[in-house]
Amino acid sequence: MKLKVTFIVLLGLCGSTAMAQRKKVQQPVVKTDTTKASPLSNIITKNTESKRGLITIHKTGDKYYFEIPDSILKRDLLVTNWLVKVPGGSPKFGGEMMDTRMICFEKGLNNKLMLRVVDIATKADSSNAISKAVDNSNINPIATLYDIKARGEGNKSSIIDATDFLQKENSFTMIGTEVKQKLGLSSFAADRSWVKSVSAYPINVELRFVRTYGASGAPVKDRGVEKLATEAARIGGAVTLEVSTSILLMPEKPMMGRQFDMRVGYFADAGYTQITDEKVNPKSFIARYRLEPKAEDMEKYKRGELVEPKQQIVYYLDPATPKQWRPYLIAGINDWNEAFKAAGFKNAIIGKEWPENDTTMSLEDKRYKVLRYLPSDVANAYGPHISDPRSGEILQNYVGWYHNVMTLVHDWYMVQAGPNDPRARTMKFSDELMGELIRFVSSHEVGHTLGLRHNMGSSSLTPVEKLRDKEWVEKHGHTASIMDYARFNYVAQPEDKISAAGIMPRINDYDKWAIKWGYTYTGAKDDDEDRKIVSKWIVDSLAANPRLWFGGEGMNHDGRCQTEDVGDNNMKANEYGIKNLKYVMAHLPEWTKDDNDLNSNKNLTQMYLQTVTQYQRYVNHVVRNVASTEETIITPDQPGDIYAPAPAEKQKEAIAFLNKQVFETQPWLLDEKLLNQIGNPARGTSAFSKIQEGTIMQLTSDRVLNTLNMAEQRFGKGKTYSMIELLSDLKAGIFSELKTNKPIDIFRRDVQKYYIQGLFRALEESEKGNNVIALLVSPNAAEEAPVTVGSDVGPILRMHLENLRKEILAAVPTIKDKESKEHLMFIAERIKKSLILK
Repeated sequence: MKLKVTFIVLLGLCGSTAMAQRKKVQQPVVKTDTTKASPLSNIITKNTESKRGLITIHKTGDKYYFEIPDSILKRDLLVTNWLVKVPGGSPKFGGEMMDTRMICFEKGLNNKLMLRVVDIATKADSSNAISKAVDNSNINPIATLYDIKARGEGNKSSIIDATDFLQKENSFTMIGTEVKQKLGLSSFAADRSWVKSVSAYPINVELRFVRTYGASGAPVKDRGVEKLATEAARIGGAVTLEVSTSILLMPEKPMMGRQFDMRVGYFADAGYTQITDEKVNPKSFIARYRLEPKAEDMEKYKRGELVEPKQQIVYYLDPATPKQWRPYLIAGINDWNEAFKAAGFKNAIIGKEWPENDTTMSLEDKRYKVLRYLPSDVANAYGPHISDPRSGEILQNYVGWYHNVMTLVHDWYMVQAGPNDPRARTMKFSDELMGELIRFVSSHEVGHTLGLRHNMGSSSLTPVEKLRDKEWVEKHGHTASIMDYARFNYVAQPEDKISAAGIMPRINDYDKWAIKWGYTYTGAKDDDEDRKIVSKWIVDSLAANPRLWFGGEGMNHDGRCQTEDVGDNNMKANEYGIKNLKYVMAHLPEWTKDDNDLNSNKNLTQMYLQTVTQYQRYVNHVVRNVASTEETIITPDQPGDIYAPAPAEKQKEAIAFLNKQVFETQPWLLDEKLLNQIGNPARGTSAFSKIQEGTIMQLTSDRVLNTLNMAEQRFGKGKTYSMIELLSDLKAGIFSELKTNKPIDIFRRDVQKYYIQGLFRALEESEKGNNVIALLVSPNAAEEAPVTVGSDVGPILRMHLENLRKEILAAVPTIKDKESKEHLMFIAERIKKSLILK
């Protein structure tokens, strides 16, 4: 999940509490002319169907009416649009949020009800003279005016005609722009669109629609990449979706926000820009639940005693959840109680089964947080949340759990833990083992719903040798955070006899610290005072325990922050990982035996490809260490640099690993007997060749070469791993036969061709001046536009290729193998033509 930090502004002319730090502005009294309203009996008849709740919805014939209570006028409402069902092949998925905004209803003149969009942007304290200018410069736009058709019973509500709002496309319920673009949607087809259902509950209204749009079927672009349109668009020229709109009543008094700090991994999608007489101060707040001590327990809490929160966080399991998995899903939720103890709370969170046959409860009622069980072949799970834009308070939450996530964890565990856990050596795990795996995934996803982002750097804080230390790793775990993608301890070897406690992830040191930082009640008078308190916690805690470091989500070029890796040294860790993969590969025929798969060898093929995929992960981990820029977020009161190149010796070690484990032919991956059992052997040989080619293309990319070049310019010759050293080390490994005179097999011949192709491409780009750098620029360097630079990259590449050609020509007379000699002559000729040598 990618960090989204939105600086929004608090105007709040609808909600009287939105301007929490300002004096309440007296709003003019608007007298509504109700003489034009119809009698209630004309709207509500004996044939009317009514859904009562926050906004009562009446349906009379083809007409829909909203009954808006006077009690929620000028109260902020949060409107969120979701995808429910999408066509096959869609780049977006059911359950994804499209957009969210704030609205409010207000009475207007001449028997009208106004629907305003609440634009949250700026905030100024009334003690500042500029607050008057802020007041005068901001007014919430009136999106729609509705005639009040009738007044409700007791004259306490207004009834408006909502038929067009529901049945026609409008700015509040329309399909999001991103979804339209990715699906190639055009005009709205009203004749093939309708309201599927409407529901009302005490704090929310749920509207579900079937929407059809024209679609040309032409290829669409997704992040600049052209992709085929969905099959529905290509065949029928139209796309039908099921979408929902949720309208939620927001808290009358916003919670005091905790200001976002990049050193702790929380989502931050709420905030405003504070304007004072001296400065403009953007603020953003982390997403978190409102967790506070009860008034009667406040003194105990201040003394450090554990207390129960005023309102417990409760997650219910979807009644569709298979019964055998319910205890494990609930355990994954309840495991977070240990973390909440660090924030001073006991029994802060609990998982429960949905009450059987209780007609008073609904999964759509936003008073309940639900783990939704989705009968889908998607192998995934996710944990979204919707938070209050004014404070970051989490208001809506659920965990989406796809049934086929069990396939995902099965394959991971067999390949990564099979050498150490005999229970993993079968295609059907016991309920106990699968339950343990479900429990850890449950905890990870619930962590997201609590506001936590991925911490991909956490696993890099565990020394590799400790991953094989049975006593240490079973006590401390192989990664400090369950929010990392560290999966399982693949470094442990069979002789280490490490149990599941040292193999599986758990809620650990960082997670407890992050909950402590985000949820501890400080009692501060405002968010600025709160920020000073919790900022000091970060400095002190990181100094005392480096395992509490937040390393980001792996979106930068920091080799320490990667997905699917473990240990503080990828090269050492993945040497052990490959040793385990050789063990797995040797036992796959035995482990994948299944009475239902006697003829097709489907299981063997599946797990062979999973093993190759795991090998590719190890390779990619190591590649990321080359031209790595280590990014450590600190504040001015902390020592050290924010950006620094990875140590030269580590980058050199990475190339040595790749020369041995990738560029040399790997017989264990290409076992002829095994490949002949999975169908076309080319699937295995092609996969290996693609890994070799992809690795070389990464190492000779513009980013890598220019980052190394710029690092040498910045830090001085001999102080970093240089581009010249990289090319020299690669050449020594990839063309080692020039010195050994050994025959060059077909895979090695391909590797050598891939290498010069990579250099040719890099040389061409350098001469165009389109080189991309990503060193010491900014946290978002990977997402910024290419930077055109003048550098030594081109001349270095030309000289390297010329020298390589000379070495080849000098070695050819000593090569005895005919195929090898012809291959080297071909390489030399290609270099000559490329450099236009005479």
